[in-house]
Amino acid sequence: MTRLVAKGLALRRGSRDILRDIGFSAQGGEFIAVVGPNGAGKSTLLAALAGLLQPDAGAVLLDDAPLAALKPRELARRRAWLPQNARCEWPLRVERMVALGLAPRLQGFGDVSVEDQARLDAVLADCDLAAQRDQIVTTLSGGELARAMLARALVADPELLIVDEPLAGLDPAHAWDAARRLRALATEQGRLVIASIHDINIALRRATRVLALRDGRLLADGTPATVLDAVLLQQLFGVVAEVRGTAGGGYVDFAC
Repeated sequence: MTRLVAKGLALRRGSRDILRDIGFSAQGGEFIAVVGPNGAGKSTLLAALAGLLQPDAGAVLLDDAPLAALKPRELARRRAWLPQNARCEWPLRVERMVALGLAPRLQGFGDVSVEDQARLDAVLADCDLAAQRDQIVTTLSGGELARAMLARALVADPELLIVDEPLAGLDPAHAWDAARRLRALATEQGRLVIASIHDINIALRRATRVLALRDGRLLADGTPATVLDAVLLQQLFGVVAEVRGTAGGGYVDFAC
């Protein structure tokens, strides 16, 4: 089972501490929502966990191996990364752009295998993109592009999926469906999924675990039902809110 460990992560930009002594361990089967206000360090943390940023202190281990010790192709094969506001400026068909997610597992150039084509077809259907498979990516709407980028991250069936704001730009139906798919990837297929999420209600009802960040510090780490309460929401966002309902069916009622 995949295991990811962050040990004392710290990162500075100039005189500012972006991450401060972040430490936790995670394993396959978890869908972890990283929550916090703008500027909390969520994107920086995810980039460090993906091996794209070298921390000033601390380390990230994937199955006891430092990310820095893994060859780029091996890391790309095991870990999929989807940045915030991902774009594609090439005039590719949607199917071809999504197929780029298969690159780390291909042996060379040419057509994908029958097995990979079946996987590609399934992901396009799951992300509600079957009708757009031959459309040029640059003509997609913002929501369609967000779904296509998520499909590209999912198509290689990675053991570790790290996604930064994967629900941004999606309408409510597609946002809830994408969150359901991310949870199923973890809880039903045993993958480790880590995503920054702004929608607290989605984090409450879909995630299996929450990491709450503010000012580069980890304020809370636990199940949504135990972590997301009125006190933490006040600390994170400066709002008055109440969590209503029960675990799995609760929602956050914001007073202001």
